[in-house]
Amino acid sequence: MQEQLIHRLHAYLVQNHLDLLISLQEDHRLAPYLKNKVASVQELIHSLTAEKRPAYVIEALCLEELTRDLRPSRFNYMKSLLEEEFEAEYGRMRETGILTYEVINLIGACEPIFEVFGFSEDTDDNKELRYAVMGMIAEYVGSYAA
Repeated sequence: MQEQLIHRLHAYLVQNHLDLLISLQEDHRLAPYLKNKVASVQELIHSLTAEKRPAYVIEALCLEELTRDLRPSRFNYMKSLLEEEFEAEYGRMRETGILTYEVINLIGACEPIFEVFGFSEDTDDNKELRYAVMGMIAEYVGSYAA
């Protein structure tokens, strides 16, 4: 079960938190991170197993718990916003192979905005947050073009 959860958590990071994944890989902390996260739900696994829940239910509930503090994805939020509102820049970044790098840079540049708005599942659709992030993206791509 633990190996399956490690695999599923890794896949989740690939899809939703490429920024975190790259950071962990660069610091050679990915394997310990995945093992520690999965270890944190060990009690839940035992509890659900004792309740005779099916393996797929245990896996789904554990994955939900493992990803709770990772939602929503700033990486996906930034990438989507860039694609929707800055199509030309998004296309240029994608075509030149720097999209992931630039999205990660934009997340860093927008960190104060995310903190002020308390970026979470409750605030990720906040229009003021969206406009503030769009302003930072406009400033960032404007300085990029200069």
